[in-house]
Amino acid sequence: MSKATASVPAAGSTPAGVVIAESATARGRRARIALRTLQVLLALFYAIPSALPKLIGHASAAESFERLGWGGVGMYTIGVLELAGAVALLIPVLQSVAAMALGALMVGAFIVQVTVFDGQYAATPLILIVPLALIAWAGRGHNADLVRLLRRQA
Repeated sequence: MSKATASVPAAGSTPAGVVIAESATARGRRARIALRTLQVLLALFYAIPSALPKLIGHASAAESFERLGWGGVGMYTIGVLELAGAVALLIPVLQSVAAMALGALMVGAFIVQVTVFDGQYAATPLILIVPLALIAWAGRGHNADLVRLLRRQA
């Protein structure tokens, strides 16, 4: 029988509840580390292979936005939004809002992929929505902090 499931502690040992609490604390710490790692990876993805080509006007990005009829203005706007979202994912008080905003951007990207590009790469935005939703949900407690900060500034 493991320490975490022991119902009657041996004399001189820690109570089972303490062991379980330590186990939950360790699990919580691992979950926070995994979530933070996911945030960093997504931030890197949105900043480098997604926003950067748009911001430097790479030919592949320019061609896509011309096909959409959005031109350079649309390309730079989306690039700036992606870069801002990437940075905000790394700021604890903004992480939930950033994840929701990037998720909304991915819904738009999915719609564009399906309607304009015949579904080519339509799975990518859908796949990205899943970890963004997880980050938004996990960081929802910071939303009240953000509101307090904004009210203090007003």
